[in-house]
Amino acid sequence: MRISIIGGSTVTEEQYSQAHEVGRLLGERGHEVVCGGLSGVMEAVCKGASEAGGHTIGILPGEHRAAANDYVDTAIATGMGNARNVLVVLNGVAAVAVDGSTGTLSEIGHALDMDRPVAGLGTHDVDAVEHVDDPQAAVEYVESAL
Repeated sequence: MRISIIGGSTVTEEQYSQAHEVGRLLGERGHEVVCGGLSGVMEAVCKGASEAGGHTIGILPGEHRAAANDYVDTAIATGMGNARNVLVVLNGVAAVAVDGSTGTLSEIGHALDMDRPVAGLGTHDVDAVEHVDDPQAAVEYVESAL
C-alpha cells in the first residue's frame, strides 16, 4: 500500500525519531511512502523507509525536483505551493500525521474528506483522527483500518 505521511518541516529530535520509525516500519512491511518531499517529518520518514528498502515519493510544492530531500526516490515537482497538499493525501490510501502546523492540518482535513483513515502522533486534536502513542501503533492502525 501507499501511505501518506504528513507533518512539520521543522521538528524536534523526538518528532524526527518518531517519523523515522514510522518510515522504517512502513518500508519493512513493503509499503510505499508518499509525502511532501522536503525537510523535518518528510525527510525523517523517507530516510527510515529508504534504510528499510522501501520506496519513497515526494510531491514537492515548487518547480524543481532537485529540492527534494536526499531520501526521496521519486520526486514530483508541482509548482503548486501548498495546494500540493491535496495531492500528497490523494496519493495514499491512508495517512499518518506527525506533529505539524497549518499545512498538516489542511492535509488532515483533505484526507478525512477523501475517507482516508488518519493516525496521529502528537498532531492536531481532530475527532476523526486516531490518536496513537507511538509509531508502531500508527502503522498498525492504518493497516487495520484498510
